[in-house]
Amino acid sequence: MNKHHESTGPSDEQQITLRGPAELADALPYLMGFHPNDSVVMVALHGGRGRFGGRLRLGIPQSAHEWPSVAEQLAECLIKGSERRGGRPDAIVVFLCQDPAEGETGSQAMERLRPFAQRLRIACGALDVPVLEALCISGDRFWSYVCPDARCCPAEGNPLAMQGTSVMAATAAYAGIQVRGSLREMESRLAPHPGGAGREQQRALDTAGSALVPKLLDEESRKEVVSATLDLARRLMERLEQAPAATPSLCDLNDDRLISHEEAAAVILGLQDRETRDRAAEWMEGPEAASALRLWRALARRCVAPYEEHAAAPLTLAGWVSWSTGDEPAARVALGLALRLDPGYTFAQLLHEACNQGLDPETLRRCLRGERSTRTTRRGRGTGRVAGARAVRVQASGRRRTRPGSARPGAVPGRRRPGRLRSQGRRGTRTGR
Repeated sequence: MNKHHESTGPSDEQQITLRGPAELADALPYLMGFHPNDSVVMVALHGGRGRFGGRLRLGIPQSAHEWPSVAEQLAECLIKGSERRGGRPDAIVVFLCQDPAEGETGSQAMERLRPFAQRLRIACGALDVPVLEALCISGDRFWSYVCPDARCCPAEGNPLAMQGTSVMAATAAYAGIQVRGSLREMESRLAPHPGGAGREQQRALDTAGSALVPKLLDEESRKEVVSATLDLARRLMERLEQAPAATPSLCDLNDDRLISHEEAAAVILGLQDRETRDRAAEWMEGPEAASALRLWRALARRCVAPYEEHAAAPLTLAGWVSWSTGDEPAARVALGLALRLDPGYTFAQLLHEACNQGLDPETLRRCLRGERSTRTTRRGRGTGRVAGARAVRVQASGRRRTRPGSARPGAVPGRRRPGRLRSQGRRGTRTGR
């Protein structure tokens, strides 16, 4: 095995050398910021010493029939994205992470995923970038699809290092890198909770939809909805900000209690309007960012069936605020969920690709600050904002790929017409993306 050097902190001078499959497997949660359940992760390597570069994650497709096309798309996405950032990878490391299914052993899970690993190796090789290592992590063990030496990579696999005991863990702790738990745990903070409260929230969304949809279809009334939604969202943020700090799980529970079903429904439906959502995205920094993030998470948890797709707006806003405040792992999780619910959601597509490409969010922050400044100036002159003003867009490149149910790293959207309405039946309407 070659040695791999990973920058573990804000300074490129902080490095750690990883030797062999065991240390690569142990490093994965620190590379991603969480344990990636049910995921394929690909990491680009640069230079003769194998410096880690771009990385992407996608949920493992359930159907093996999808594996060839997904492998080709992932390989192209990672390699082309690395080239756009200025450096073609010299090699790639692949991780397949999936716990054994019911009645299945870790070894059986590894063998079941072996064809997918082989497809990924072929797809990368077809683009003249070799896969240096391909690991399967299942349960508490790992296997190498590349190493043929049974002395270091036996058929029964190797146990993962105990959490917090490795050199990588010590170095990450020194550099201030945290592992947030599993991907499943991070997603659960953004998912609706079943039960009686869900039925009450559904009724509130039904009622709000009946009242707001006709207004969203009328240009003058739509302006009133924009203003009312933003005013209510601001009041909810102030209410959340006054709540005492707590652990993440207790904080989520308290936030849910502080927002009524009717208030949540009104903001969720209002955010389906593109202008409303774009103006809400301006709460991205400073003291208001933390309370905005708590609000968007709470609203995503309120998008109960059959309103699941409405969560794309608050999830995208949660992803944007996380990215803007430097929390890339949380941003990728939120944006990935938004695209899983609505693969065609343009704002989430653009943010997800920009985050995956390692772009600086300051570019978008400047645009949003400019929008706010322009609107304030117009209001001061008594002209008001013109309805349907352009939405802020992140410049990204690449080919669009739409895969229902996937996290879709590196996807690039086509254009949608501003103000376009899509009927959602009882769930209300959407206006633009």
